[in-house]
Amino acid sequence: MLASLHIENMAVIRQMDVEFAPGFTVLTGETGAGKSVILDSINLLLGNRINRDLIRSGESCAVVEAVFCSLDDAALAALAKIGVTPDEEGGLLLRKTINADGRTQIRLNGRTITLALQREIGRVLLCINGQHDGQALLQKASHLSLLDAFAGNDALRAVYGERYAALQAARHALDAITIDSAEKARRAEMLAYQIADIDAVKPVVGEEEKLSAESLRLQNLEKISRHVSLTARILSQAEKGAAVALLDRASAAMRQIADVIPAADELAQRLENCRYEVADIAESVMDLSPDDDGDPTARLNRIESRLDAISKLKRKYGADEREILAFRARAAAELDALNTADERADLLRDEIKGLEAAAEEAAGNLRQSRVEAAERLRDQVLETLTFLDMPKVDFAAAITPLREKNNAPHFTADGADDVEFLLSANAGEPLLPMAKIASGGELSRILLALKRVLADRDGVGTIVFDEIDTGISGKTARKIGLLLADVAAKTQVICVTHSAQVASMADTHLLIAKHEQAGRVESNVALLDDEARIGEIARILGGLTVTDRQRDAAAELLRDRHIPREEVNRNE
Repeated sequence: MLASLHIENMAVIRQMDVEFAPGFTVLTGETGAGKSVILDSINLLLGNRINRDLIRSGESCAVVEAVFCSLDDAALAALAKIGVTPDEEGGLLLRKTINADGRTQIRLNGRTITLALQREIGRVLLCINGQHDGQALLQKASHLSLLDAFAGNDALRAVYGERYAALQAARHALDAITIDSAEKARRAEMLAYQIADIDAVKPVVGEEEKLSAESLRLQNLEKISRHVSLTARILSQAEKGAAVALLDRASAAMRQIADVIPAADELAQRLENCRYEVADIAESVMDLSPDDDGDPTARLNRIESRLDAISKLKRKYGADEREILAFRARAAAELDALNTADERADLLRDEIKGLEAAAEEAAGNLRQSRVEAAERLRDQVLETLTFLDMPKVDFAAAITPLREKNNAPHFTADGADDVEFLLSANAGEPLLPMAKIASGGELSRILLALKRVLADRDGVGTIVFDEIDTGISGKTARKIGLLLADVAAKTQVICVTHSAQVASMADTHLLIAKHEQAGRVESNVALLDDEARIGEIARILGGLTVTDRQRDAAAELLRDRHIPREEVNRNE
């Protein structure tokens, strides 16, 4: 539900904070008091365009901020689909700033979001039903899902969805292997060539690195031999100046004075340890000495030839031996699939026939449920329209089976049906799409009737009605108030009204008024108690001044707001 609305610098509103309660809330006030500005502000939060001239004169920007809370499971699921999660307290803070130069900034819980995401969020949280506002109930695209929600078709849709997904997967698999024979032959020839090209070399993972190291060694044999020999002579092979011999002499010298200087014995031991380490190094150096059998040049040529072959494969099939072998595995699998494509295609066609039959059965079950629900929906909508003194209006949810050119069912993600809500505004007129029939106050009442029937089915937590009472009064206006209260039992309802009958039915009454402050007009909002409500409803009833009779009539309207609809029907 919409918990609060903060507005800054919008037309006659310098700053306003409106707290909204659950249930049915009305906003009243004299013409020009700022009620429409509040609706413009809500429209701005929904991502709808508004005239930037609404920014208060002399101000650089306008700000609208709303807090939504108590989100139900359906709203949370819908928000999750678009990547939106509430804060720790389960609420959403939506803020929009519009600058005088046309630039805007949109934030959700402090994070900047796009206009497209703002509009998606708005569709989940709230809808405005004005005399000329297009919204979900007028859009054919939403009619099927609304009918399914009314019918409670979740289980049937789940069964159909599983079968449809399996059918689509099989169809895609068939499409993937169904190619013309010439293209199939060309592709098979190319794959066979690529496999043979790789098999001719038979690369091994890690081989290139080892061969490159061996190539480098063979290219430097003379250098290696020269420096190995020099190092070996220095360490151990020279007769007198070798490091091993010198360390032996130094150790022996320290032993000669160990009986005089105790520390000399430890130094002698350390020198002997160094002698052993140097001797071990000398042996390891000797192991580096080239001892290749045969012709090193011939071996180097073989290695270079092998490296060149691997390099050519890398240019065509992958960055290293592992990628080349992976390419070869994929090519072999594809070639095998091509060689068996005809057999697999036949199997898939048989499988698709069975899946189509299963999908048709599930779609038929869905259609049957929809047809039955459409009758119930029609009865309930017409009953409500009759209550609203519109007995000549006809309504239907038209269900048309979708067909392919060969008359087979055309399956979609939602079944095999096309659904559209149709209306006839006058007796004897044909049923036509809703958007082409209804207009003005008539549209508002029809939408109210649908909202009353579908209030807990379309998932929207807050419904705003803008002057739904236009062009009507008396008994019919009272009935509209009753229905708004009925809808508000399941969904938060906010209504801008000039009708005393409608205003008296609300749970909460907010008065929008303007006054002069520092030489400028400003609007404010006030929550009315029972006594103040009597005065405001009496004002709406009319007259240059509020009389005692008008106040008595207002008090009576408030007292009678809990009369059941059945009693209203009996009193007609």
